[in-house]
Amino acid sequence: MSSATPGTPETGSGVPADDPSGPIPFRLLPDTADVSPEGHLTIGGCDTVELAAEFGTPLFVYDEAHLRARCAQAVAAFDGGVAYAGKAFLCAAMARLVVAEGMHIDVASIGELETVLRAFGGDSVASRVVMHGNNKSAAETDRARQTRVGRIVVDSFDELDLLDELHRADGRAPRVLLRVTPDVRAETHDYISTGQADSKFGFGIAAGDAEAAVERASEASSVELIGIHCHIGSQVFRVESLAQALGVVARFAAEAFEGHSQQLRELSIGGGLGVAYVESETAPSISEWGNALTEQWQKLCGQYGLTARLTAEPGRAIAAGAAVTLYTVGARKEVPGVRTYAAVDGGYGDNPRPMLYGSDYTAFAPARVKDPRPDRVRLVGKHCESGDVIVRSAPVPAGLAAGDLVATPVTGAYGYSMGAPYNRIGRPAVVFVADGTAQLVIRRETVDDMLALDIG
Repeated sequence: MSSATPGTPETGSGVPADDPSGPIPFRLLPDTADVSPEGHLTIGGCDTVELAAEFGTPLFVYDEAHLRARCAQAVAAFDGGVAYAGKAFLCAAMARLVVAEGMHIDVASIGELETVLRAFGGDSVASRVVMHGNNKSAAETDRARQTRVGRIVVDSFDELDLLDELHRADGRAPRVLLRVTPDVRAETHDYISTGQADSKFGFGIAAGDAEAAVERASEASSVELIGIHCHIGSQVFRVESLAQALGVVARFAAEAFEGHSQQLRELSIGGGLGVAYVESETAPSISEWGNALTEQWQKLCGQYGLTARLTAEPGRAIAAGAAVTLYTVGARKEVPGVRTYAAVDGGYGDNPRPMLYGSDYTAFAPARVKDPRPDRVRLVGKHCESGDVIVRSAPVPAGLAAGDLVATPVTGAYGYSMGAPYNRIGRPAVVFVADGTAQLVIRRETVDDMLALDIG
């Protein structure tokens, strides 16, 4: 079973860590990354320097081929039983792409649900939607029921009460999974660890709530209980942690469903597979992750007499490595004996992860992609926060100056989707690139967009 830990020099395949002062390693760049005769980074056959000139900066550039390849790996690993976690990055174009590649989509709000539905012009795709949320409103829950989403993941007894109430009005009984917490802590940041007993998510197995929820849902006419859902956290590098959770939940499910007329048909292990963000990190591939878990599941099914299907919900592993963010340096500040700052035209508003989690990234100059990066700068944004730091110690080519382009790779997940127009600085545009063509899929947010919400 392959695994890798952040900061270690090797993956299961024995790939060494890269020199952080050398050129940007292409393993951190999208699949189609290449170098033009001018020395510029190209993605999807498009020159990133030209993209910055055409669409402005900051700019998210997604490699469509990379996205499709990761979707294909996930679909193959889980035999089609896989949903893309829309929270990582979602827009109409992304929804259409992942569905075209055979994936379902998990959503966690009515906004994400409507994005998916409108991408297809109606409810025709609803059967491929998995509806999440630890505090779904009555409106969100009923919208999911009325559009006949494929699964609703139930998170609490109050949600079962709500489904009972809605059922009395129309008799509709959606298919549901019960989210359980296995008391397995992932090796990740506390903010994105969700499988421990002390969690806002799901029914605790150790506390007995999960067993009680199975008992209640099995007897209820308001839902059709088809399975169990489990998610232990995000940015998890060790497949063993996920396999451990799978074992706990398999044992629980075998016992909890015994004697009930409704049988366990599906067990979702969620997502959470980590990705490498910097030169020192490596991570299992989607195929390694999926194959290890499906192999473990087959053994558990034999051990416990289960016949349920194993499903999963990767998001970060699909989207993160597919994108780079392009910025323009606006100011450079030398603090003698301390550090050099390079301020760019984005920051917290397009990538809050460093500020929220202390997440690390690396950097490079897309106009000099093959150059070594001997200099170190603190890459900072333009928002009014000292914590608005994109890369604490960014390796850059010698002489990076105001007006130069600088880029951060592996920004395709939880950048745009978590961004906000702080200081009323609009969110960036997003382009998908493929076969030498750039498609604008999200336009730049303008001051007029923000002013349109003001009243009076």
